[in-house]
Parts: sequence; structure tokens; C-alpha cells
Amino acid sequence: MSSTAATTAATQQALAGRVVLVTGAAGGLGAAAAAACASAGATLVLLGRKLPKLNRVYDAVAQLGPEPLLYPLDLEGAQPDDYADMAARIESELGRLDGVLHCAADFPGLTPLAQTDPAAFARAVHVNLTAPWWLSQACLPLMAKSADAALVFALDDPQRVGQAYWGGYGAAQHGLAALVGMLHAELVNSSIRVAGLRPGPMRTGLRSRAYVEDSDRSARDPAAYASACVTLLAPEGAVHRGQVWAPTP
Repeated sequence: MSSTAATTAATQQALAGRVVLVTGAAGGLGAAAAAACASAGATLVLLGRKLPKLNRVYDAVAQLGPEPLLYPLDLEGAQPDDYADMAARIESELGRLDGVLHCAADFPGLTPLAQTDPAAFARAVHVNLTAPWWLSQACLPLMAKSADAALVFALDDPQRVGQAYWGGYGAAQHGLAALVGMLHAELVNSSIRVAGLRPGPMRTGLRSRAYVEDSDRSARDPAAYASACVTLLAPEGAVHRGQVWAPTP
């Protein structure tokens, strides 16, 4: 077997036997990551709010790896009890949870803070920061039963979203980066490793709401970062424990 073939074979088995929850699974990065994780052998829990899109991801993922579990849920309206019910269902139906990959994000567009609707600001902070933490908190007891579990947050570039007009989304992204550090410090001696993934510019619906005329040739298809998601969720991702990794596609 050639070295390339051996590497491909190893990658295909990187998540074999592991159960991974992907939030925002119908989005750009979420869908690409779900496909890569399925190809790597993971049994996936696909979480998203738009059922038609989620069904399409389900159909694609089911052809690449083990049959996934579909879990429609709107992070805006979900309460802590809803996440507890989700974790209980995952344990009941799949028996374990070895990874959570947070790809869900909400961004309405660039708006001056002074003109931002208070409800829209609160929604952005909730969906992009509070909800991911509530979900993670509900999953921690189940993840702790795994000998090696990974909690991974997809993060935006803090320099970019810390500039003018990024509103509640930008504030939440900075909070999410801080959350990675806090959780790592608290879980460093446990079997749960925490990491962040900071992809480069991606051609997604979220980006199109920020840049109507996008001339940045460095923007890549989300699939370019899918293998990095697999790496962070696999045992080899332990080298990035506590870090925010910005891979080069």
C-alpha cells in the first residue's frame, strides 16, 4: 500500500466507533463536516432547525457511513430541559457520545450598534453563545463516560468580527473564544478535551450577508476545512487540546 493510500485508509477510520453530534448540520461548514465525519466512520447526530435541508444532509451522510440520527431543534427557542432530553435520547438510542462539533451560527447582517434592534442583539448572543453552552453543559455527563471525548467550537476571526457593525454576533464570538479557554481549564484533567476551530474565509450564506460583493479570492468552500473537523474530533486531535486551531487548507 502506498503512503497516500495508507493515509487515506487511516483517515477513513479516524472516527470509527465514535458518536458525534454536529450542530448547524444543514449549514455550509456543518454539512461538509458531517460528510467528512461519516466518511471517517462516525455515527452522527445531525442537529439543525431547517428540516428540509437537514433531510438532504441526512440522505447524503447515510450513503457515506453509519446511519445517522436526525435531531431537528431550533437553538433560538430551545431551553436547557430540551438539551437534557436530547442528551438522554442520544444515550438511549446510540449508547454514547464521543464528540460535539458546534457549527451553528446566526448572523443577520452588518448593522451599527446604535441602530440594532435590542431583540435582534439578544437573539444573536443567545444563538451564538448561550445556546451552544447550554447544549454542551447537557452533554458533558454523557461525554464524560467516553475514554476520549472532544468538544469543538467553530469560531470566527476575532479581529474581523471585533470591528464595526458586527453587533451581537461579534460580541458572542469573542465570548465563545473565552468559553473555550474556561472550559479547557476546568476539564483539563478529565477525558473531555476542548478546542476551537478557526477556519479561514469560507463561501457560506453567513459570509454573503456580510459581503454582498465578495472579491476575496482566499475564500474557500467549507469542504476545505472538513478534514480539520475530523482531526479535532479524532484521538489525534489531542495535540490541539485547549487551543484555537487555524488550519491551512
